[in-house]
Amino acid sequence: MELTSFRFETDADGIALLTWDMPDRSMNIITPEVIDELERVVDHVAGQAAIKGCVIASGKETFSGGADLTMLQAASADYETARREKGEEAAIELFFEGARRLSIVYRKLEICGKPFAIAIKGTCLGGAFELALACHYRVAADDDTTRVGLPEIKVGLFPGAGGTQRVARLMQTADALQMLFKGEQIRAKAAKSMNLVHDLAPADEIGARAKAWIAGGGKAVAPWDEPGFKPQSGRVYSPQGMMVWPAANAIYRRETYDNYPAAKAILHAVYEGLQLPMDLALRVESRWFAKILRSPEAAAMIRTLFLSMGELNKGARRPAQIPRTTIRKVGVLGAGFMGAGIAYVTAGAGMDVVLIDRDQAAADRGKGTCDKMISSQVLKGRAKGTDKEALLAHITATADYADLAGSDLVIEAVFEDREVKAEATRKAEAVLGPDVIFASNTSTLPIGSLAHAHTKPESFIGIHFFSPVEKMLLVEVILGAKSGERALATAMDYVRAIKKTPIVVNDSRGFYANRCVGSYIREGHLMLIEGVPPALIENAARMAGMPVGPLALNDEVALDLVLKILQTTRQDEGEASIDPAQLRLLESMVVAHGRQGRKNGKGFYDYPAIGAKALWQGLDELRPARLDAETIDVHTLKQRLLAVQALEAARTFEEGVVTDPREADVGSIIGFGFAPFTGGTLSYIDGIGVGNFVSLCNDLAQTHGARFTPPRLLGELARTGDTFYGRFATREKQVA
Repeated sequence: MELTSFRFETDADGIALLTWDMPDRSMNIITPEVIDELERVVDHVAGQAAIKGCVIASGKETFSGGADLTMLQAASADYETARREKGEEAAIELFFEGARRLSIVYRKLEICGKPFAIAIKGTCLGGAFELALACHYRVAADDDTTRVGLPEIKVGLFPGAGGTQRVARLMQTADALQMLFKGEQIRAKAAKSMNLVHDLAPADEIGARAKAWIAGGGKAVAPWDEPGFKPQSGRVYSPQGMMVWPAANAIYRRETYDNYPAAKAILHAVYEGLQLPMDLALRVESRWFAKILRSPEAAAMIRTLFLSMGELNKGARRPAQIPRTTIRKVGVLGAGFMGAGIAYVTAGAGMDVVLIDRDQAAADRGKGTCDKMISSQVLKGRAKGTDKEALLAHITATADYADLAGSDLVIEAVFEDREVKAEATRKAEAVLGPDVIFASNTSTLPIGSLAHAHTKPESFIGIHFFSPVEKMLLVEVILGAKSGERALATAMDYVRAIKKTPIVVNDSRGFYANRCVGSYIREGHLMLIEGVPPALIENAARMAGMPVGPLALNDEVALDLVLKILQTTRQDEGEASIDPAQLRLLESMVVAHGRQGRKNGKGFYDYPAIGAKALWQGLDELRPARLDAETIDVHTLKQRLLAVQALEAARTFEEGVVTDPREADVGSIIGFGFAPFTGGTLSYIDGIGVGNFVSLCNDLAQTHGARFTPPRLLGELARTGDTFYGRFATREKQVA
């Protein structure tokens, strides 16, 4: 039997070992070739009387991350070709059979008559964990690196190789639905308690445990193929079942607002599948999977959150000709909330950090913030005491700039004021070597204006983190007019070292993400001023797909910070650069009422010490007009909140602030939560059609103001029938 992705051997006891070890890959992934080889192995094991059973293991440090999603993209392309050549009906049949190929192979393994056991170490996710679920016995390594799960929902899909059916038969239905909806990675001990794996063992013993199970007479029959099998939650149409499904449907609608077809398909697949024998249930699952695989939401999310994000994480925009930088020591200027967060993630990546503030007490408070963060992780079981000791040992809190000597990179994260930043820059440069890269964490001030304080602007760059630093995945790497390629390469190497996703943007006030965020927050402010009830504003935003409403987001950012940004913008660019109504609203909130946001417990919401936040009742007094909620078109509110962000993204693209559609889309989802089901700001425009988007914006501009006027680039794309990805993506990939 000739295999490329696997090694197959049989021991003296007749137990086969199938080792998945794909050549020239750091991780095993499921490809059409892997599926074909696995089927040949199943046929061979089933057909050889001398083979008692088979253990599946990985020859790599980790088991597998699941399917190669480019395979799924190719299936959609093949469908379009077949539709043109053979017609719609034939194309759909071919697509359906292709979509269920992996499910068929897994079922063949499950009912082949020979016991299959699997030894799991490291990551085993998606289609790889569906393989594990199809095996008759599962042993997982009992260590911190082992993770199992079905994360397909995160890219607009759902487990389509038996995952919905097997999980729903192994667990209580409500627990299974929660697992499928969340798509989280599950630790080994939790997986055992959830009945997802049978046994835990030290990593070097899992293969032996799996073999021992087969040698001891392990049964080659899954529980659901046993006569009289009943799901743990009973029949769907039973008093117990009816305790699950109405609530599940309500939770689905509350959490998704019907924006995610894959989540609805999970409900259908589990609900329908639990009423059928396994083979019919798998066929039902496959039909839903084929439907979702062809959905625009899945296509957009796969492209952005899997393909594009993977390319950016691998350094797609890094200058290839610059040697890789090994960063050992980083200086962080400013030990406030942002500076402490930067120090925390940097030290967590194994780099030494010098955390500087105006005096020792302030620097110590910053290190204390890091202590609280890591201590919280220890209490939650996500880190060990030794991890805490190691992280804190990497951080030196000081007020002495001389301690920066020997740094490979310095990041300034002081107060958002040009003079304060300039002073910190000059002090640091005085003790640094001539080749040290200097970065600013400014959120809005143009990098070019800050670089004036540095004697070597080619070594000056922006590295803009988002708050809270330890949780947010996105980092904007900002190129000033004179930033050099070495500065860019060093910044990219650093961002990748701390396991964040970098996007490269050119200099502009607010750069990319904050410009889009600012437009979203402003639209919420203007809706409030128009008289739209604040609860309706927030709910419309959630219904549109945003994680939080614009008023809640402003509270998180801080009202006084947004007010400061407006004031600085007006000072630098004149009265026409800001909306006076928005300025008056914020002045009233911050100055007259002392409401700064979540940080002081008072913003658009009240934040009691005990209990949930609630909209501040005093907002009614600040609304110059009051509209009747019954007369307001919620659909228009949703369109406004998404369109205003997408418009700003298009403007940044036209201005050359963002030059790659991948970065605009990835940055919009992981940076400010732009409706993930759309694929991001530019995918949103491409998805509804540029011409349709321009028409929508023109209508909104007539009713709600010039801020909705589409830029020239959108008009040009609409006239030519082009898209952002059609015109720009190929060029950018060639450049990268």
